[in-house]
Amino acid sequence: MLLELRAENYAVIDHAIASFGPGLNLLTGETGAGKSILVDALALLMGSKASSDVVRHGADKAVVSCVFESTPGAEATLDANGIDAEGNEIILRREILENGKARVYINNQPATVAVLRQLAPELALVHAQSETLGAFDQSQQRQLVDRFASLSSDEVQAAYSRWREIHAKLEALERDEQDRLRMVDLWSFQHREIDGARPQPGEDEALESERRVLANAEKLYAASMSAYDLLYDGTGSAEATLRAALKQIEELARYDAKFGETQQQLASVLAIVEDVGATVRDYAEGIQSSPDRLAEIEDRLAALDRLKRKYGTTLAEVIAYGEEVAQKLSEIENRDEVVKTLRAELARAAEAYREAAQTLHAERAAAAKKLEKLAEAQINDLAMKARFAIAVTSAEDSANWTPHGWDTIECRIATNAGEPLKPLDEIASGGEMSRVLLALKVSVEEGASKGKKKLQVPRTLVFDEIDIGIGGRAAEAVGQKLKALSRAQQVLCVTHLPQIASFADQHFLIEKREKQGRTRTSVHLLTDAERTEEVARMLSGATLTETSIKHAEQMLKASR
Repeated sequence: MLLELRAENYAVIDHAIASFGPGLNLLTGETGAGKSILVDALALLMGSKASSDVVRHGADKAVVSCVFESTPGAEATLDANGIDAEGNEIILRREILENGKARVYINNQPATVAVLRQLAPELALVHAQSETLGAFDQSQQRQLVDRFASLSSDEVQAAYSRWREIHAKLEALERDEQDRLRMVDLWSFQHREIDGARPQPGEDEALESERRVLANAEKLYAASMSAYDLLYDGTGSAEATLRAALKQIEELARYDAKFGETQQQLASVLAIVEDVGATVRDYAEGIQSSPDRLAEIEDRLAALDRLKRKYGTTLAEVIAYGEEVAQKLSEIENRDEVVKTLRAELARAAEAYREAAQTLHAERAAAAKKLEKLAEAQINDLAMKARFAIAVTSAEDSANWTPHGWDTIECRIATNAGEPLKPLDEIASGGEMSRVLLALKVSVEEGASKGKKKLQVPRTLVFDEIDIGIGGRAAEAVGQKLKALSRAQQVLCVTHLPQIASFADQHFLIEKREKQGRTRTSVHLLTDAERTEEVARMLSGATLTETSIKHAEQMLKASR
């Protein structure tokens, strides 16, 4: 649901804020006050094309922003584009500079218009007079039919994913033969080089330690023997000194018990000195100076370093790369068998997709027949005399396969007797398009509400001047349909007709005034009393009469 819409220095608007609620939100006001400008501002936030013409005269930039309640689908889109979620709300902002450049922010993080367009189907469907934004593309028309009959494309999507996965593997194996042979030669050389060296995990570190010992054998022998003499074997060694001291402490302990602990501590130190002395002596006896072994180690380390320079920064990475190359060679050697297996799997996956897509096509075709009858009746309730049809055509060639099936769904209409059915966007005017969309959405919601499971799509529907060319009973019918539609989804609508305005849950008045030599547009949420006056104004014009006020009160009472 759209919670808030802001516009600053946008066209004739210097600063306007509108806080919307659930149900039917209607915008009214004098012609030229800026009602459609607000709809265009929302369309910008859904990814429509921006122009520097919208920047208010004298300002350096125009800023439009809005706050939507978040949806799981919207959050997934944000995550896929590396944008952090902000609790249960999504904040969109777009800045259009005077020089024509623009900036996009989502949750106060830099983003692109492409991300706005990805979010749009989850957040709002905007049907403006100037542009149809995503209202009747193939995806939207398919979603209308699927929602009407509570159809799910999950089975088709799973079959498509499996087919695409196998298809990609097969393509990788069936690359150009020359490239494949070139890679085989390279991998074979790399495998021989790594396998021939037979590196072992941690081998380079162990050899490096051994090399340091051999390279410094004389120094290590001298140091260890010197330490042994000082600790144990030499004149005045630490062991002899400590032992003499221990005898004196023992003598003290015989007469004074407080030296008992000191005696134990010194005995422990003496034992440690003896152990360390034995350790350095054994180490010295084990040192062997071997120039041949040292040369062998240095040659081995040089070979391992060459491998690390080519195949990884560590020996573990080199070993892993060797295993990966061996796996690739194994796959190449068994290529014919693998290709044969994959082709069989691909055929099974393709058959599974065809079965799922064909079943979904049959369900869609049946649903489209029901929906077109309901929609045609709804359309003709809105001051139109039209024939309406929904064509569901299947393109079974694999080039046309998608995760949603192989169907092309197209709404067609004939607005005049004797004329052939043609694609809706080719012959319908802006007002007619809005009314057809309204009729379709109402038909879909009524059908979906009767289904076993209702596929709720949390989205705001926006209609700009849906009432062009209608009045009287037709206008009341439009109001009733908008009201019915708003029970399931939030609806925003710009209208000039009191019959429609009387159905509002929230009624906003758009006013244009001159202040300090500049035209300014404001947005005001009307109270019940103000609503009565606004509906009366729409009935009688600028001059309110007692009759028009009473009539307005009756209309508002009847709409409740």
